Amino acid sequence: MINIENLNFTYSKHSKLFDNLNLSLTPGNIYGLLGKNGTGKTTLFKLMTGLLMPKSGVCKVFDLEATKRYPSVLAELFIIPEEFELPAIKMMDYVMINSPFYPKFNKSEFEGYLKDFELKENKKLNTLSFGQKKKFLLSFGLATNVKLLFLDEPTNGLDIPSKSQFRKTVARAINEDKSIIISTHQARDLESLIDTIIILEEGKVLFNAPCFEVTEKLYFGKSSSFDKEEGVIYKEDSIGGYKIVTPSKGKDESLLDMELFFNAIVSNPQEVNACFKN
Repeated sequence: MINIENLNFTYSKHSKLFDNLNLSLTPGNIYGLLGKNGTGKTTLFKLMTGLLMPKSGVCKVFDLEATKRYPSVLAELFIIPEEFELPAIKMMDYVMINSPFYPKFNKSEFEGYLKDFELKENKKLNTLSFGQKKKFLLSFGLATNVKLLFLDEPTNGLDIPSKSQFRKTVARAINEDKSIIISTHQARDLESLIDTIIILEEGKVLFNAPCFEVTEKLYFGKSSSFDKEEGVIYKEDSIGGYKIVTPSKGKDESLLDMELFFNAIVSNPQEVNACFKN
């Protein structure tokens, strides 16, 4: 679906953002794209959708170069950026203008998503709050039924009930022909939704594996006394002791703590990745 080979990209002559980046994404997955601020998550979205051109290397979407922006490819892509502007028109006018670009757009599904998010169809977009605008775009994006949906920080601006509804709605919308790529720094909001983790660090893919492999190889737990724990790969202070990551050998499977895992692999990448080589 997406194939990136030896991609290099820079915004200036003195600072390379991506250095021989390699990445392959397949249909039917919800990818979580994680990384520190400035690691290029949003830039990678723009490269994948042809909005930016790499200095060298290849980025192909459906076996076609992303930078060519073929209409047949664009009809299967929808991106919801972190920051956006919406016109001062009614929701259904927006749908009438934009839905023809997406042959698989389903109006009844769109109306169902609006109900899920408790939005009324007759509202003008410029009168909505930021969170409501985000929910409107999510509803439209899901209703396009594109093969590739890009969501950049989708839970920003959503309250707690809306975040819960977002997870339910996205989980219901995925199928074997679609992939959803979510860029986020709010790992806890999405750890029950994401099925594959991609972590960017220093211009390369530091980690790329399904969540089930993470819980197979690693144990996430707590310890009241760190000195008593052996084989700890990573620890951080917690109420009443420490949150720890260890190899899973001899231990029952634990629940994935995505934020803890991210901190662990960024702090100790060699030891964490070594657990996945066996």
